[in-house]
Amino acid sequence: MNAEKILIEDYTYNLPNERISAYPLPKRDDSKLLVYKSGKITHDRFYNLPQQLPPNSLLILNNTKVIEARLLFKKQSGGVIEIFCLEPHLQSMENALQQQGSCKWQCLIGGASKWKPGQVLEKSLSVEDKKVILQARYLGKVEDSFIIQFDWQPEDFHFVQVLHAAGAIPLPPYIKRGAEEIDAARYQTIFGKYEGSVAAPTAALHFTDAVFEALRKKNMQTEFVTLNVGAGTFKPVKSSAIADHQMHGEDFTVEKAALQKIIEANTIVAVGTTSLRTLESIYWLGVKLLNGSLADEWILGQWEVYSLSSDVDYKKSLEAIVQWMDERAITQLHCRTSLLIVPGYQFKIPSALVTNFHQPQSTLLLLVAAFIGEDWKKVYEHALQNDYRFLSYGDSSLLFR
Repeated sequence: MNAEKILIEDYTYNLPNERISAYPLPKRDDSKLLVYKSGKITHDRFYNLPQQLPPNSLLILNNTKVIEARLLFKKQSGGVIEIFCLEPHLQSMENALQQQGSCKWQCLIGGASKWKPGQVLEKSLSVEDKKVILQARYLGKVEDSFIIQFDWQPEDFHFVQVLHAAGAIPLPPYIKRGAEEIDAARYQTIFGKYEGSVAAPTAALHFTDAVFEALRKKNMQTEFVTLNVGAGTFKPVKSSAIADHQMHGEDFTVEKAALQKIIEANTIVAVGTTSLRTLESIYWLGVKLLNGSLADEWILGQWEVYSLSSDVDYKKSLEAIVQWMDERAITQLHCRTSLLIVPGYQFKIPSALVTNFHQPQSTLLLLVAAFIGEDWKKVYEHALQNDYRFLSYGDSSLLFR
């Protein structure tokens, strides 16, 4: 794989604005389902997903929840400053959301030129029927984001409670409207458990209790991983060659029980690109564990897998991780990945992918192209010709490699 030769202009298509879904369908599982298998395309509805999967499939889903990461502050002059919380500054998401009284975050700022470093913004809100004063202080800049310190009184509330009261669901930038009441429920999966994402794992938005029940009746299993989806998932690729694109890092957590299920399974279906990246990342971290290059932290860089030996069976890789966890009597593994999957990548774990339709010239489209090859063009052309809805609130696809 030579990233220098992968040009982003080769991974584009014409996406009319009217094909970008601004709202979800009334019923989650009524969305269309394009099925790509052995070079052939068929069309179905998402509620029939269990009928489209091989017997005894294991579905891996991301059980993250979206936080109300978009905050609006009004300056004394009347101007509005928008703060988009990306990720905590120098601490884990779990710890940051439980902070009381004060915390620091890396943020995007709308109107940053009008906000001077050190200047304090303030707003009043109600948390559990108590008045809370929230302040935001601009501390400085790091890479392509700003460091903001939040302070609030009284201090006995956790930051996640403050966000629930003060913030709004951060809809993707291509949805040209503000967050509404419907988004509080529909921009979350029905099984989301752990708060920490600023974008939804959208492939799983189609799942309903009825779909899960149909899966159980066909003896199919589900297991969960947790990857905190960052705003970098929408970051446009501005360089002509993908080799010059800086991939964002994302934290993920995997339970030992989930690893054991994956080892035992025959057919693994990744629900969403975040679940897929988690599966592939954990494979490569196991390879690093086996070859002694893991060091002290479970971190996977953007390009390093392309120089690692890939002849390790995925079950052997995951068994090594389970053994490592057993030796330390831990049941949960916390990791960070910047893995960028591009055409030429050799997938190790999932044989099928459930995913929505992605933006032109995006890293997510590159991932789809890596998964099914040049047929991605045929898939997207079929979707456009058959009135599929695109992007986060759009329709779904089931892709077999």
